[in-house]
Amino acid sequence: MNNKVGLAIRELHRTENALARRLLQISDRHKTDHEVFHLGRDLARWSQQHVRELARAGRDDLDLDTEPAEDHNILAALPEKGSELIGRHHDPALLLLRDLREIHRAAAGVSLGWEVLAQTAQALPDRELLDTAERCHPQTLRQMRWANAKLEESAAQIMVTG
Repeated sequence: MNNKVGLAIRELHRTENALARRLLQISDRHKTDHEVFHLGRDLARWSQQHVRELARAGRDDLDLDTEPAEDHNILAALPEKGSELIGRHHDPALLLLRDLREIHRAAAGVSLGWEVLAQTAQALPDRELLDTAERCHPQTLRQMRWANAKLEESAAQIMVTG
């Protein structure tokens, strides 16, 4: 595997991990919204599986962790808690909109990573890498579409109600 392909796999591994953690954080934060809680966890499991598959794809050269990063990192939560305490994000409904936008942006970035990997795998040709991209990329697109649909469903009501 050449260095550029390795870098692409490593970056996608990192961003899938970040997306999984973010989905779990949002799920925990919005426990009272059952759709966000349960679907957020299901969508996070997809990214966690993608992390495992990317680690397998780069196993010979990259030494990537096969297990997704832990979702409850106290140090990562401190800046967010601090901003909540000083009142920047005091409205849970507005926080949900912000969180959905962040999920959408993160999933869009991951989707682009899968696209790069799929195009690279076709050019090499690397059937195993292409199969991985073809298996995982559609799930990332669904993660992005869910965040967009949930935002569309919620935005007007959240923004016009007091």
